Amino acid sequence: MSKFSFNLEDIQPVSDFRANTAAVLQQVRDTGRPVVLTQRGRGAAVLVDVAVFQNLVDELDELRDIHLGLADVAAGRVTKSEEARLQLLNRFA
Repeated sequence: MSKFSFNLEDIQPVSDFRANTAAVLQQVRDTGRPVVLTQRGRGAAVLVDVAVFQNLVDELDELRDIHLGLADVAAGRVTKSEEARLQLLNRFA
């Protein structure tokens, strides 16, 4: 399920983007929605606000970490909480 909803104005040919770059950038900033740029009727690129992009990258990093943690659990690479606590106390004491 996508976080984004698209309107017709969110899909634009690259030629329109070239002719109206400032307006398209303002649209992205104002709406928070990405703009899909097309070439010959096919998707070519997606333009997103920098903050939205950073949030997506952060979320992907978190999901990757969760996936790695779940793989560790499935493989039995775990430490009991009391043992972990003692290891940390010894390391930082």
